[in-house]
Amino acid sequence: MRVNYDNQVDAIYIKLGNQKPDGVIEISEGVNLDTTSDNKIVGIEILNASKKMDIRTILSYELELDKKLIRKST
Repeated sequence: MRVNYDNQVDAIYIKLGNQKPDGVIEISEGVNLDTTSDNKIVGIEILNASKKMDIRTILSYELELDKKLIRKST
């Protein structure tokens, strides 16, 4: 996952994978999901981000992982 913030246009883009998006679904005004042809979400775009959320929370975060989801390579 990669998070980019463009302060010139006040937009956040959250890249969730390496697949190239084929389409966009607008879930609310200025909030878009980038999707593949098989409806997998590969990115989230938030326009006018500072008006919709505290952008500091997305730019500094902690990641908690469920140990059951982590597989060891052997």
